[in-house]
Order: sequence, then C-alpha cells, then structure tokens
Amino acid sequence: MHPRVQQLIEQLDLQPHPEGGYYREVYRAEQLVHSDLVGELRAAATDIFFLLPAGEISRWHRVAHDELWNFYEGSPLVLQQLSPDFVRHRCCHLDPKIGQFKQQVPAGFWQAAETTGDYTLTGCTVAPGFEFADFRMLKDLPESAANVYANYPKLARFI
Repeated sequence: MHPRVQQLIEQLDLQPHPEGGYYREVYRAEQLVHSDLVGELRAAATDIFFLLPAGEISRWHRVAHDELWNFYEGSPLVLQQLSPDFVRHRCCHLDPKIGQFKQQVPAGFWQAAETTGDYTLTGCTVAPGFEFADFRMLKDLPESAANVYANYPKLARFI
C-alpha cells in the first residue's frame, strides 16, 4: 500500500466501504426533504470522502439519487456508468490535468471506478442524501449482472 494511502486512512478516519475502497461521511444536512424516488424523507444532501487505492475497485453499484464526484488528490480516476436499463455506457475521467474535477452520476445509474495510479481521493455528494437502504450492488442482482456479462464483458470485472 502506498504510504500516502495509509496516511489518508488514518488522518481522515476512513473505514472500508462495501463497494471497495475507504470512506467516511463528513456531512449530512439537518434539513429533510421528501424524495419522490424512494417515497421517504432524506437529508437534503450528504457528502463523503472516498479513497480508492491501487489494486482495489469500486464495484458496480447504484444509489437512488444524483451523485457528484469531486477530485481531491492522487491519480486520475476512471468512472464507468451504465444506464438503469443497461443500454447506455459512458466512461468518464476525473483528471486535474485535463481540468475535469467533477463528474455527475444521474440517479439510478450504475457506477464503478478505479484509480489509474497509486490512489485517488475523491468526495461524493448525494442529493437528496445517501442512505444504505437506497444502495444496491450489482453482484446482488443476478439477472442484472448477467446483462453486464453478456453486453459489456470488459466491464464485468467490476461486478
């Protein structure tokens, strides 16, 4: 593990994330809003630090609401996105060298990521706010995972 990765884990008090990498929630709005997508109240917004070291991936997952990734430090990040119906694929980069510091993932889209170097430190903001009740891993949905294996074999490694 790169020395900076261990330093960030300790300094930011990061914990392992179920999708891969490390995280810590750093903001949860006190204001509650009703989410029509989940039919319940949610914090207006949430924000986390998310650290992805070399050799780890952020596995295919989706959240119920829009998510904004923000680049903070390290190597560029490759962010894969699939539409909820698996028809559209988009590969994006968070890369300060090309001026790409932010990337939005629309509500309900599948997403997966990997660093291009030793590590990438990002922030992820979700609005309305993130709840694990609204979080799904593709590996837990066999029919959907089969769709990725069949139509995007090069992306199946993120399952």
